[in-house]
Amino acid sequence: MKQKLNRLLLQSILLIAFSINALSQPGTNLVKVIISPDHKDWTYKVNEVAKFSVQVLKFGNLLENVTIEYETGPEMLPDVKKEGVLLKSGKTEFTGTMKVPGFYRLRVWAVVDGKKYEGLATAGFEPEKIQPTVKDVAEFDSFWNNAISEARKINLDPKLTLMPERCTSEANVYHISFQNEINGSRIYGILAMPKKPGKYPAILRVPGAGIRPYAGDAKTAALGIITLEIGIHGIPVNLDAQVYDNLMSGALSSYWTIKMNNRDLFYYKRVYLGCVRAVDFIFSLPEFNGSDIAVTGGSQGGALTIITAGLDKRIKYMAALYPALCDYAGYLNKRAGGWPHYFKTSEPKPGETETLDYYDVVNFARRITIPGFYTWGYNDITCPPTSMYSAYNVIKAQKELQIFQETGHWTYPEQNEAVSNWLIKQLKGQ
Repeated sequence: MKQKLNRLLLQSILLIAFSINALSQPGTNLVKVIISPDHKDWTYKVNEVAKFSVQVLKFGNLLENVTIEYETGPEMLPDVKKEGVLLKSGKTEFTGTMKVPGFYRLRVWAVVDGKKYEGLATAGFEPEKIQPTVKDVAEFDSFWNNAISEARKINLDPKLTLMPERCTSEANVYHISFQNEINGSRIYGILAMPKKPGKYPAILRVPGAGIRPYAGDAKTAALGIITLEIGIHGIPVNLDAQVYDNLMSGALSSYWTIKMNNRDLFYYKRVYLGCVRAVDFIFSLPEFNGSDIAVTGGSQGGALTIITAGLDKRIKYMAALYPALCDYAGYLNKRAGGWPHYFKTSEPKPGETETLDYYDVVNFARRITIPGFYTWGYNDITCPPTSMYSAYNVIKAQKELQIFQETGHWTYPEQNEAVSNWLIKQLKGQ
């Protein structure tokens, strides 16, 4: 019995040690495909030739006699694809150029022991000159002003439930909801409030794509800033994860296409209005200082950041990370469009382009009047940089863009820190 217990104890210790070791392993691959443009900022003049060096490494050394596949060309629309290319030395070079402002991308897959390892790099060609393909519409402002006016006829009917398990010594955390654009349609979220009595600035955090629970931001609340993190789907944000998985696989699968042929019924109408009502909710809080409010988010949340700031002039500051929903018509003009890549593989149906003109981030960006902080990378496949620059370049207000060229649809900790520092500086002067 004693030997058995000792054996079980040893197995447990080994299992714990293995688990800790696994958690500490960096998120990297055994084989690395490193692609390096010859300009350190990855940026070129139109018609200039970009040179890409490619290295396939294993344990930090060139992997000889490795087979690769690759595709090159304008981002999202490669015009050259090849397979079965042997690199005897484990390295090679490519070149590419563009005749108009945009992005040229090289993607390489090394095939090792039947497994593919990917590397990519994207060269920007005068991206500051990229212009959107989406056109402004004459009724844009009247449509959204009327929609907001109608939504505000609905009583907010706010409900707050304290979440003791999430509260800290410096912040109270609540699961909240309020009515949106019609009776019974609610927006849910997590509100974090400083415990110390006073009047505070606020941050509205708007969500990326998908359906999920939310934790709130008690850490920022502890710094003396009210934070409201909202969901957009009209369901509580503190349920079991399986509920959200079921919805994403079922009733709300591809929600971004629901009734997109009708500007009055499109799914995103209640979402955009819900962001404005979230600002209404913050302004109803006695603890809010009544003036200093920012909005921030990434991906779909980056889009909702620009949209909220474009719709609601009470927003004073904004910080958008790799915004989605930019320049949907790009693919109709033979260049990359933004997530969710409307019309990349299909032609528009009647009413769809007319609807999307009212919902594209570009047309909200045209209406931005406040200082903004923006950040993304050249290697983003989910939200191609061409689409993001299409929106950014039409913004006339004060703006700051930090590019982290290598990032795709993710951020370095330094990017997140830069966003947080910028927001805190604007709201608290620190």
